[in-house]
Formats: sequence, C-alpha cells, structure tokens
Amino acid sequence: MVHVNKLGVVLRKTSQVFENEGVMNPGVIKVDNTIHMFYRAVTRDNYSTIGYCTLSSPMVVEHRNETPLLFPQSQYEFQGLEDPRIVEIEGTYYMTYTAFDGINALGALATSTDLIHWQKQGIIVPQITYEEFKHFVESEGSVSEKYVRFNDYQKSHDKQDRKIFLWDKNLMFFPKKIDNKFYFLHRIKPNIQIVVDIENLDDLTLEFWQNYFSHFDENVLLGSKYPHEVSYVGSGCPPIETADGWLLIYHGVHDSVNGYVYSACAALLDLKNPKKEIARLPYPLFSPEKEWELKGEVNNVCFPSGAIVEDDTLYIYYGAADERIAVASLSVKELLTELKLYTI
Repeated sequence: MVHVNKLGVVLRKTSQVFENEGVMNPGVIKVDNTIHMFYRAVTRDNYSTIGYCTLSSPMVVEHRNETPLLFPQSQYEFQGLEDPRIVEIEGTYYMTYTAFDGINALGALATSTDLIHWQKQGIIVPQITYEEFKHFVESEGSVSEKYVRFNDYQKSHDKQDRKIFLWDKNLMFFPKKIDNKFYFLHRIKPNIQIVVDIENLDDLTLEFWQNYFSHFDENVLLGSKYPHEVSYVGSGCPPIETADGWLLIYHGVHDSVNGYVYSACAALLDLKNPKKEIARLPYPLFSPEKEWELKGEVNNVCFPSGAIVEDDTLYIYYGAADERIAVASLSVKELLTELKLYTI
C-alpha cells in the first residue's frame, strides 16, 4: 500500500457572496516559487465562478482574491464555471473547466500567457444530443448499457427552450504536446475518454467528432475495473510526466448505502502512446475518512483535480465533501514502484 499523508484543509468557504456555499475542485500550477490555485467557488443555487489564490508553500495561502477571477459571460456558461484544471504548454496556460448553462454541462477552455488575463475559447467538446451520440456509436456496434443508464435521461429533459446535449465533463490537457500535437482527456459517463493527435484546436469540428464516435471504443481510456470504481470513473489531475509513464490521478466512484463515494485513484499510461494503460492500482489511493471528507454539501467525496511535484513529493489538491479544498501528499517513487506491481 502507498503511504498517503492527509495534510488537512487548505481553503474553506468565506462570507464573500461568490463563495459562501463552498470552495472545491481546484486546478493548481507552480510557477517559479509560487503556487497558483484556481478553484470552483459556489454561491446560492449552485451558481459557480472561478476563484483565485496563491500559496507560498503547499499549505500556506499567501493571497486570495475577494472577487471571482472568471465568471459567466455567455449563455453556454450562464449557470456557472466549474472544476477548473490548468496546464502550461509552450508558454500558454490552458485552463479547462465545465461550462454549465442550467441544462448542459460541457468542457470549455480559457487561455492566458500571464495567469491574470484570460481569453475564453468556448466549448471544445462535442455538442451533440444523446440520440446523435447513440447513432454514431452504434455504427460500430451496440451502445454499452452503462452509457444508456447515465445518459439516456437527457433526451427526455423537460426544458424545451434550449437544445439538450450529451454531458461531457472533466476536460483536461496533457501538459505538453506529444509529437507536436495536443492530447486531452474528457469524460462521458461512465468512462474516461482520450483525444489524441490534434495539431490545431480548430480541427475539433463536427466532422471530427462524428468520426471519433464512429470509433468510440478505441478512444475509451479507462473504465471501471475494481470495486471502489464500479459505478464510474472520471478525470482528476492533469497527467504528470515521469520516466515510467504518464501518472494519472483520477477519481473512482462506487455506490453505497449512504450514496456515492468518491475516491482518488492512480494509473500509469504509456509515455509515447497515452492511449495505452500500462498499470493501475487495484485499491483507492485514498478515500473519504476524515471529517472534512465525510460531511459537507455532498458527503463522502475526495475529488482530486490539481497536483504539483516538489522533488519526490506529490501534493494532490482535492475537493473534500464538495465544500472545502484539502491536500494530500505522497512519495512519487513509492507510488510508481507500487503501480509497477500491477502492470496490465
């Protein structure tokens, strides 16, 4: 078993109106000696914006904005911006987040060169209905019953003023181009999918997605495998490059008598071909057990979304019970050694 240190809560909700219901699920990046945290800030009626703070060390907040850094400006994100993740690629920062309009939850992108001024690029995942998804996927075979269970309900949504799209969340980029091409992860329940070999983000056209879904099974990266993730899985922290492969910290979910339980999980992907899973822990990296993880707006949640590496220490930032942000640490070397015991 990998030894994990739960360091505690690093950020809590405040009396500021934009974050008085909760803070959670942050993206983090370290630049020089400063850790930048972009987090989901929640106010009444589950309305979300992206808050911002800096840390001088993994557990010490140095500065915290009193107003949101990013907030809804367009119809596609009218109800909020959720669960940001961030990477830097060739001098540009890519912040991905879930844009929610009250009906549709879809992966969107904003970019920056200084972490202060951001340019929203809009939704970059497919905007297709469940019926369209089913049509494209069925061209190569039948649709998994799990996809039906998690997504079929959307076609009968009672809102008729806007088109109802297949939910596509947990969008995040790999932190570098591979062979000069973008790679990213996204999640249509219940599995994690991967998009590879994108030279330009403008190539993500409807025709691209039609072809992508026509070969859908080839693009499924991770599915449920072990009891702690039997319900569904989702992307967590952006992949971390190591000599042994891309280290992926993701979340796994299982149903219990007390509802869903969200755990942090770990897998290893091939460096040159990240579509290939090479190892996975058969047990959770860590699960809800502390008071701050067990009780909150949503109980029993450890939702990893950001990570930094300092020497051999991996710091994982995670949403705890959908109300606060906590940090766990572990040895990268120990985790990789353990993962290699469970190669596929």
